Amino acid sequence: MLERLELENVGPAPEMALDLQRRLNLITGDNGLGKSFLLDVAWWALTRKWPRDLNPRLTSGYPARPTDVARPAKLRFALTTDAGNSRSFESTYSARDQGWTGQPGRPWSPGLVIHAHADGGFSVWDPARNYWRRRGNIDVQDRLPGYVFSPEEVWSGLEVSIEGKSIKVCKGVLDDWSSWIRENGESARRMAEVVGALTVRGEPWEVGPLLRLSVDDAQDIPSIRTEYSDAVPIVHASSAVRRIAGLAYMLVWAWSEHVRAAGQIGVRVAGQVILLFDEIDAHLHPRWQRTIVPALLRVMDRLTNGGAGAQLIAATHSPLVLASVEPHFDQDRDRLFHLDIRDGRVQLDIVPWAAQGDALNWLVSDVFGLRQARSVEAECAIEAAQAFMRGDAQRNPEDLREAQAIHEELQRVLAGHDPFWPRWVVSTERQSSGE
Repeated sequence: MLERLELENVGPAPEMALDLQRRLNLITGDNGLGKSFLLDVAWWALTRKWPRDLNPRLTSGYPARPTDVARPAKLRFALTTDAGNSRSFESTYSARDQGWTGQPGRPWSPGLVIHAHADGGFSVWDPARNYWRRRGNIDVQDRLPGYVFSPEEVWSGLEVSIEGKSIKVCKGVLDDWSSWIRENGESARRMAEVVGALTVRGEPWEVGPLLRLSVDDAQDIPSIRTEYSDAVPIVHASSAVRRIAGLAYMLVWAWSEHVRAAGQIGVRVAGQVILLFDEIDAHLHPRWQRTIVPALLRVMDRLTNGGAGAQLIAATHSPLVLASVEPHFDQDRDRLFHLDIRDGRVQLDIVPWAAQGDALNWLVSDVFGLRQARSVEAECAIEAAQAFMRGDAQRNPEDLREAQAIHEELQRVLAGHDPFWPRWVVSTERQSSGE
C-alpha cells in the first residue's frame, strides 16, 4: 500500500505531505486545489510512470513540473511492497533531462494498481505483466510499463506497439463483455456480480441479451435490464450507468488478467490491490453517491476472494459520499483529508473523523465550508434577516435594511416550509408589538 506522499516545490503548495491509511482515504477540497494532481503523483509513486507519457490520448495525467524552476523540486514517497516490506524513496526533478530521477534497477512492486480518471479513462499497472524481467542477475525493463486507456479505449480496446508491432492488449468493454456473456463462464459471473454490487439497492440493473445496433453492424452489444426495459444497449445507457459498467469491467479485467498472467509466468498472485479514484461521485445521482464507496470496498474484497489487501484513495466533492461512509469508517484503517486555502497558501489537513449525521450537516461542516445549505440568494436574505433581528441591520445592503424589504426577499427565495420562517415571523411580530 501507499503509506506517504511528500511534495516539495511541486503542485499548488510549496510543501505538502499525505500520510495515508491502509484501507480508505478520502480527499476533499475546492476545485483547483490539487486533488486530481495528488492522485496522479500517487500513480507515479506506485508505478514510476506518468499516465499521459504512456498514452498521449489521455486528457489528464501530465507529468508534474516544479512550481518554481529556480528551486529544487522533490517527490518523496513511502510504500509497503507486495512482499510486505516498507520502502521509501526520494526523486529530484532534473531540469536538464526534463524529468524525474529514478531508482537504479528494478523498482518495488506495490501490487495491482488501478487508477480511475475523472474523464472515464483508466490506468492499470500489473505486477505480473508490467514488472521488469530478470535475466540472470540483471533487471531488464522490456515489458510494457503499464496499460493506460483513454475513455474511448475502455470501450473499444487498447492497442500498443510491442517490438514495432501494433498489438491489441485489451479488447474493451464491448468485445470482452460480449464474449464473456456468450461463454457464460467465470468472467461473466464476476462481471454480473460486480455490476450488481455497484448498483443501487431497489434500482438494480442486470445483464440483458446481446444486441446489434443495425443490420450493417456485426458487433454484438451487451445490454442491461432495467425497470422500464428488458434490453437497453449499454452504449445507449446514461453517463452514470456507463461509468459504473466501465468501472466494473476494468476491475474484472485487471484482476482476471493478472491472475492468468501470474499463472503463466509462475509467480504468486498479488497480495495488494490499490485503487485510485478521481471524482468518485461524477455523473452519479445522489442515490448512487451514497452507495459507491461502501460498494467498492465490498467489491474489491470479493473480487480477490478476500486474499488481497485493498486500499482505496479517492477524491470527492460530495457530502453524500461522506455521509455514506459513516457506518463503515474505521479510524484505525481509514482517513479523511481536506485541501483548503489559509493565509494565501494551499494546505492539506487530516480531518479528525466526526460523524455529521447527514449530507446537510456535512455541507455546513468545515470540510465543505458552506454557511448554509441553500441558494446564494437565500443565504444572503437570511443573513440580512438575522442582522435585522440583532438590531444590526445597518450593515445590510441598502435594499435589505427594512423589515418589509427583507420579508419580501425571503418570500422570493425561501420555500414556504423553510425552517427559518418561524424564527423570522416570531421576531417580527414581537418587534411590531413592542416587546
